[in-house]
Order: sequence, then structure tokens, then C-alpha cells
Amino acid sequence: MFLRSTLFAGALLLLVNATASVTYAAEKKLKVTTTVTMVADLVREVGGDRVQVEALMGPGVDPHLYKAAASDVTKLQQADAIFYSGLLLEGKMQDLFGTLARSKRFVYAVTESIPLERLLEPPEFAGHYDPHVWFDVPLWKLCVDTVVKGLSEVDPKSKDAYAKRGDEARARMDELHAWALKKAGELPPDRRILVTSHDAYNYFGRAYGFQVVGLQGISTVSEAGLADVAKLTDFIKEKGIKAVFVESSVPHNTIERISKDSGVKIGGELFSDAMGALGQMENGYDLGTYDGMIKHNLTTIVEGLK
Repeated sequence: MFLRSTLFAGALLLLVNATASVTYAAEKKLKVTTTVTMVADLVREVGGDRVQVEALMGPGVDPHLYKAAASDVTKLQQADAIFYSGLLLEGKMQDLFGTLARSKRFVYAVTESIPLERLLEPPEFAGHYDPHVWFDVPLWKLCVDTVVKGLSEVDPKSKDAYAKRGDEARARMDELHAWALKKAGELPPDRRILVTSHDAYNYFGRAYGFQVVGLQGISTVSEAGLADVAKLTDFIKEKGIKAVFVESSVPHNTIERISKDSGVKIGGELFSDAMGALGQMENGYDLGTYDGMIKHNLTTIVEGLK
């Protein structure tokens, strides 16, 4: 009797362990490492509960200046998949992505699915495209294709699920774009002049009818000179602009000086190269999500310029 009970208990333990192993395997998530918060949000939207996403660059971090630490390289090497924005947004990490791709890692630039003819190439940056594509919602929607493709290649058994969530993400972006057009329409065209720290909003301007004037140009690597500050101050006075805007990932001091010199208010803080923290709420918007960031920015701009 004792032997039979012992054997039964042993078999039961084996069954429990086997069930636990199967459950663990079923619940194991893909480890995905991304660069900027916008890309992280996009991967979460498509991957859902099948992915565990970690962004190397959090709120307030400037990707133009970011250098990968040794711990970042480790995270990238240990990831099942890597997604970054591309178009040289993460300029100082470009060689690292190339090295990882050549070592047969799953590495994807989400902007690779955008046709080149739809990208902007400012004259002062001949040969380089403007990387801030997420501010044109229909353009950012195209990046869903790369995320669906990438996750499906890493996890082919869940291909249909990623495709379905990709379709749902595109539908939400269509709704967001319609909302943005309506919100921008609250301002007459001659009042749609957006003055910020650097040219992160060219795609936004094209999509929603704004003239965009950035003090530093497309990248924050260069600094504005005194002549640039004086020229922009004169422009603001000449056009009768009601407000200028600071950015969360760019120092505020120069725009604050322009605000003082021109006598116009700071209309608020916009998100440009990074979103807010997940769960950071303002005016009912989660600033750590793409949807919330777009709505916050446009609401801030429209209310500031009215």
C-alpha cells in the first residue's frame, strides 16, 4: 500500500510539473527591444500580450544624441527581435544595428515600409530624409506593415494574430487622423504657424496644414546662433504669432529667450522625439501612448494659437 501511494504521488508530481512547463511555454513572451517610445508603442499595439517590449530611450530622451551603453548592447543581443525607427533618427546607433543585422538577428527599421517619394528631404540636409514621420498619422500607419512582418518572422505560429492586431491598429490610426484634421480645422489657415525648438514637425505641417518654423533645423546636434534667434524673433513679431512651444526632449532655454524677446507666451510643451511616460495623464490623454501624444500635441498647439 505504501509503495502504491508513493508511486501515485510521484506520478502526480510529474504531471503537475509537466503541466506547469507547458503553461510556462504557452505564456512565454517574445522579448522585443526598441529604441524610441513611439516604436515601442507601435510594437505593443501589434504584439499585444505576446510581446514584452523594452524601449532603450525613455521619456525626454533625445535620440539624435543618444549613445548606446554596454547594457543597451546586451539588451539588444538578448532580444528575440529589435525594432528601431530608422532614417538616421538614431544616428549614433546606426552602425550597431548594421552589425546586429549581419549577425542574422531579427532587426527592423519600421520606416522601411514607407515609399521614398512620401518622405521629406529638406534642402539643408541634402541626401538625408526627415526622420520625424510619426507626426503624419497616415505615414506612421504604413510602419505597421514592418512590425507585423517582423513579429510574424520571429513567431510564425502567431502570424494571423499579428495580422489581425495590425488591421485594428490601422483602423485606430484612421480615426486618429480624422480627429486631427478636425482639430486643426479649428484654426484659420493664417493662424497655423508653429514655432518650436527644432524641425521635428515638418510632416505634421504637411499633413495638417501648418507652416512650421524650427530654430535648430532637423537635428538637435547643431545649435542655434544669435543671428538665428534674432531672425526668428523678428519673424514672430512680423507675423503676429500668439505663442511659441517648447519640446520635452530639447532644452527650453533658447525658446524661452525668444518668448521673452518677442513678447509672446510659451503655448505649452510638445512631445517631439519621445512620448511621455505610460499612464501619465493630461487632459484625459495618456501621454505614454501614440494616440495620447498626438492628441495632446495638437490640442496644445490649437489652444495656444487661438
